[in-house]
Amino acid sequence: MTIIRPVKTADAEAICNIYNYYVENTTISFEEAEVAASEMSQRIIRFSETLPWLVIENDGIVVGYAYATKWRERSAYRFSVEVSVYLSPLALGRGCGTSLYEYLFDDLGKLGVHAVIAGIALPNEKSIKLHEKMGFRKVAHFSEVGFKNNQWVDVTYWQKLL
Repeated sequence: MTIIRPVKTADAEAICNIYNYYVENTTISFEEAEVAASEMSQRIIRFSETLPWLVIENDGIVVGYAYATKWRERSAYRFSVEVSVYLSPLALGRGCGTSLYEYLFDDLGKLGVHAVIAGIALPNEKSIKLHEKMGFRKVAHFSEVGFKNNQWVDVTYWQKLL
């Protein structure tokens, strides 16, 4: 059985297991060291107080998560957020990212969010396809703005208006 629910701090370890795969094995995340569950708990507490963080469970096991954070600090940006979704490699291609984003966008709409922004480090065709499917359009391409795993990484930004 699959359910989507708000995150709890008790999910920090499961979220780290998903996220740290990308930290260690890809250039998708620009973090270069694994994130400890205690740090992830602090992030959950800090960010989920004002914006939604969701997890998706299959048979009681967290297989993905999605969240929103402020786009920028200045007050004029208050109706814009940045979103991210991460899935266990075993959950890829099963509709989990779509489901998480549908729930997340519904929650964001109820909060009065107008613009949703996502950054995608390249290459990442699966993420591009997900964002296009969800109605995002590419609005920026920054060349070689990240350096990870001894290589320069481009980042694209995608936007969706709710």
